[in-house]
Amino acid sequence: MEFSLHDKTLVLSELLIFYMIVVVSCRGPVYKPPETEKLTDHFSRLSVNQNYNVFYGGSNIHMTNNGSSAELILDKSSGSGLISKDKYYYGFFNAALKLPAHFTSGVVVAFYLSNSDMFPHNHDEIDFELLGHEKRRDWVLQTNLYGNGSVHTGREEKFYLWFDPTLNFHDYTILWNNHHIVFLVDNVPIREVVHNTAISSVYPSKPMSIIVTIWDGSEWATHGGKYPVNYNYAPFVTTMKGIQLEGCIKHQNNNASSIVIPTCSRRSTSSLDPVNGEGFMKLSQQQMTGLDWARRKHMFYSYCQDTKRYKVLPPECTAN
Repeated sequence: MEFSLHDKTLVLSELLIFYMIVVVSCRGPVYKPPETEKLTDHFSRLSVNQNYNVFYGGSNIHMTNNGSSAELILDKSSGSGLISKDKYYYGFFNAALKLPAHFTSGVVVAFYLSNSDMFPHNHDEIDFELLGHEKRRDWVLQTNLYGNGSVHTGREEKFYLWFDPTLNFHDYTILWNNHHIVFLVDNVPIREVVHNTAISSVYPSKPMSIIVTIWDGSEWATHGGKYPVNYNYAPFVTTMKGIQLEGCIKHQNNNASSIVIPTCSRRSTSSLDPVNGEGFMKLSQQQMTGLDWARRKHMFYSYCQDTKRYKVLPPECTAN
């Protein structure tokens, strides 16, 4: 039985459509983000070894490229983490991360700010948490924040990414100042928390360290703990480079427990100031467009929409 050229073309077209359907169904639809201002272009990329210390799991941390990058490893013996040498009171903080590939259920890669070491009972925290996946599913990006020890009110929002985070490095950025907190991925804003009266009592407001970790989150990370870490696929390696730490460095001689605004200084000679600079006080129209795009197309959970969890929503959810 012979096929004409038309028949062969038709068969190939149908196979291509079927393949595209399979890919989309496995990975979700892929969208191209709108153009946004590249904030990461404004600040210098720093070496990891000169700006971070070992937080835990030192044997599972490997400095590479003369210390400009680092590998953080999770295996059956331990996870690992790095913590910034300085503490910051507001600023612009970025890490370019490449995540572990293949079967990564239960694995958590976190890039976050915290002061739980100084304020164990009323600590602040601003989180990026990248949650591993079971077979044929993508990593999930979760954002969260706590202020003044408000850990009993989870303010999570969850997103699917518009790229494969295991193939290349991607920028994860936290902008934190007295005006707002902005989470950005590859310079696209995905979440903004405006500092207003509704959230002021739990708005992170004390100096924090910047921390990067990889650890076993089997109890909750993937579908509420349904899929734990499978160490047959270990070691799980995430690589970090291109870090940016631009903000108000807390002076070491400040009283650690003081809630008074600390004296601090900037390391950079950049004319752009992410703490008090006009360009960092609110999102531009272009950034608002990017924020709207990310939330419409990629956010699939927000605590402000979870009426089963919160019979009365937290006040910032209903603030104008």
